[in-house]
Amino acid sequence: MKHFFARYRGSLGQLARFSIVGGSGVVINLLIFYVAKRVAPLIWSSATLNGIWWPIPGTDFNVRWYSVFSLVAFVVANLSNYQLNRMWSFRSTHHAGWFKELWPFFVVGLAAQGLVMGIEVVLMNDKSPLGLPRSVFDDSTGFRTMGYWAHVIAIGISVPVSFFLNKFWTFRAIRRQPAPADDAGGPCT
Repeated sequence: MKHFFARYRGSLGQLARFSIVGGSGVVINLLIFYVAKRVAPLIWSSATLNGIWWPIPGTDFNVRWYSVFSLVAFVVANLSNYQLNRMWSFRSTHHAGWFKELWPFFVVGLAAQGLVMGIEVVLMNDKSPLGLPRSVFDDSTGFRTMGYWAHVIAIGISVPVSFFLNKFWTFRAIRRQPAPADDAGGPCT
């Protein structure tokens, strides 16, 4: 076990920093959602905000205002997480361009968001064999609210997945160290 920690100390430190940044992203996401929901009625009527933002053509489905607020909150939180991870969790002297690293990070963020939503559906569905028991999570108090626990469990599962994708794809693939040069200015052989 001692050798494990010695060998992976750097990666475990990155995972800890990545988790702290992720926690800050959750706070930012909730704050932006709250602010958007509070400020929007000052711009549009409350009746408009409780309804449809955009009807999806040819279907009975609609995009509602809370989805718009959620998307804005996700984008702002992901930008914050990206910058903090770039500077702190996966810092390097060999950064690629800001936008070049941003797009893979956002793809990973969207994949993690999809994973979270899928896990929440599985945990909250009455017919799921992995569903949380309604006898315990009956929504009678905050600590017994099924949605909160499903969200926490889903985030807990998605963090390591997101970490490894970002570590080995987003930030590693585009931060290649150039070959060292010899005294004559050419690459070493």
